[in-house]
Amino acid sequence: MSTNDAFQFTAAISQDGPWWIGWIEDIPGVNAQEDSRDGVIASLRVALGEALSMNRADTAVAAPPGTMKIQITP
Repeated sequence: MSTNDAFQFTAAISQDGPWWIGWIEDIPGVNAQEDSRDGVIASLRVALGEALSMNRADTAVAAPPGTMKIQITP
């Protein structure tokens, strides 16, 4: 299952002068700045994917032997 199938995240975007800035409200540290609306949305998608991937890798290393993974929804 891909991340896109399982979750939806909220992006907040706004224009500040010539720049578009945005961040993902649900994941701290995922933000972007681009010169177009479409560009900032694309950058947020990439940054979100990278953040989720890094979080999974970090937890895989830190998890003790025998750790179970289960799917949950809010």
